[in-house]
Amino acid sequence: MKFGFVVPWGDADDVGELAAAAEKAGWDGLFVWEPVWGVDAWISLGLAAVRTSKIRLGTLLTPPSRRRPWELASQVATVDRLSNGRVTLSVGLGATDSGFETFGEECDRRIRAELMDECLDVMCGLWGGQPFAYSGSHYTVTPTDFPTIGHTVQTPRVPIWCVGALGREKSMRRALAWDGIIPQVLDSDGVRQPHLDEIRALKESVAHDRHFDIVVEGTMSEHSPAAYSDAGATWWIESMWDAMGEHSPVAAAYDRLVQGPPS
Repeated sequence: MKFGFVVPWGDADDVGELAAAAEKAGWDGLFVWEPVWGVDAWISLGLAAVRTSKIRLGTLLTPPSRRRPWELASQVATVDRLSNGRVTLSVGLGATDSGFETFGEECDRRIRAELMDECLDVMCGLWGGQPFAYSGSHYTVTPTDFPTIGHTVQTPRVPIWCVGALGREKSMRRALAWDGIIPQVLDSDGVRQPHLDEIRALKESVAHDRHFDIVVEGTMSEHSPAAYSDAGATWWIESMWDAMGEHSPVAAAYDRLVQGPPS
């Protein structure tokens, strides 16, 4: 199992400092969330890239439905080159209460899913090089000979982790088509993290002829990373969302990072 940390709060410079601290302390990855309005995730990750040399960097997560595919593709590829191939892109529909309605973003779940699928198709096509053409319900791309730097260091593209709702056929089919799944369970109480037996069942359903990440987010005070590893999870993402209510969320995150990943 690999161990990552998602930054609960901080400006771009804070993310750079936290990434350096995480790498020194032995963490495998550092991740940031991508807000509708606020600190730019990809500028933050670009700064983290130049202050580190080994740790994996990425979002947890990016909602593609509110992004222009060519702009997101440019940002991801730029940070991938800057980090010499250390980027992971995590995607999902996102939480509409995080500012979607306030800023006029699409809130319909079905349309957001369509936008995400088409955005990922266009991004991967652009990373593959020209000529590239695409005709979808929401996006149209025609080949261009305008000079650009668009390639990624990682081939054929950066790894993509996708949220998958266990038991939901369309959601799971989408997630399993990529490089990793961030599993969630939708029940009468809302969204929850999967239990150990659900991770075991998910592991059994994944094709064994390729590497595929199963990404679990949680806190050591509530869950056992070792138990999730035994069940089949490949990444544990330590989260400290409660730190957002503290006097200094950045200091709280730094104090946790320097302690190192779960043993």
